[in-house]
Amino acid sequence: MKIKLLIMIGLFTGSVIGAQDSLITTSDKTKFIAFSPSKETKKVNGMLIKYYDEIDNELQPKKVNGVGLGFNGLGIFFPVLLLVNIASIDNWAINDVDFEPLPAKMNTINGMQLSIINMEPTVTNGLELSLSSNISAPSVTNGAAVSPLYNFHHTTKGVAISTFANVSQKCRGVQIALINVCKDSRGIQIGFWNENEKRKLPLINWNFKNKKS
Repeated sequence: MKIKLLIMIGLFTGSVIGAQDSLITTSDKTKFIAFSPSKETKKVNGMLIKYYDEIDNELQPKKVNGVGLGFNGLGIFFPVLLLVNIASIDNWAINDVDFEPLPAKMNTINGMQLSIINMEPTVTNGLELSLSSNISAPSVTNGAAVSPLYNFHHTTKGVAISTFANVSQKCRGVQIALINVCKDSRGIQIGFWNENEKRKLPLINWNFKNKKS
């Protein structure tokens, strides 16, 4: 019942945003329900259904005002492989978080992203729910990211909650998981082991110092 309510909220929010956008860009062809990959799918005011993920150099950027559903069945194997490597805290060290910049082409989801796994560069403005989020793809979440296994992001602004690990290059807000790792942190980390650019601590870690850059 709660999931249905969240989907309805996402669809309503996306439809309102999409209606405003349509007044500005009436030449763009929008769809209420669309599928991806598809060269014709560029703007969706409703629901986008992905049946597999495109690699970076083949990505056709999509803007979704509503709900993005990802059903890439191959992605279910990646969380299992990562789970094998979680035995040591050293496997989730801050040195393993890369500094790669965000790509020029990224999907944008205003509303909700529901997926098994996301392997496309994506900016999610709202709620992200996934089995294991954003593996092999730089991503940004402005809102909340929730996963029963892992959250991997380039940037998180808001709350990231998972069971095993939250790993981000840039964090502004709260990370909650067994292991939390962030290279550029402004906020709080809560978990068994927490690591940011200033210190490594069990249970709780923090950094509130602002950078001018």
